[in-house]
Amino acid sequence: MPVLHITTNQTIPAEDRSGVLLAASTTVSEMLGKPESYVMVHLEDCQDLSFGGTSDPTCIMQLKSLGLPEEQTADFSSRLCDFADVHLSVEPDRTYIEFINPPRHMWGYDRHTFQR
Repeated sequence: MPVLHITTNQTIPAEDRSGVLLAASTTVSEMLGKPESYVMVHLEDCQDLSFGGTSDPTCIMQLKSLGLPEEQTADFSSRLCDFADVHLSVEPDRTYIEFINPPRHMWGYDRHTFQR
């Protein structure tokens, strides 16, 4: 159920895309303590993005997950910024991250929602 959306103005070469997606998936799985089989990653590279008035390397990420622990978002931010630095060549001070914890009835999967 966790989804990480990554949008960057960097170009990820075709031969590196699978590795970047796997690294992102593994990072999210480890951070949230959820099986990697539940994690989805959406990567959009080569996007028109500007930050601070420049088109230097930048990215925005959204991490959406049920039960996202608010007290851990600072640690998650650090880990996702490290990911962006290593895998996207985007400095931490050029990365924005939005954390989203949707209500269970607003998240669908396999013709149902996660509402109990």
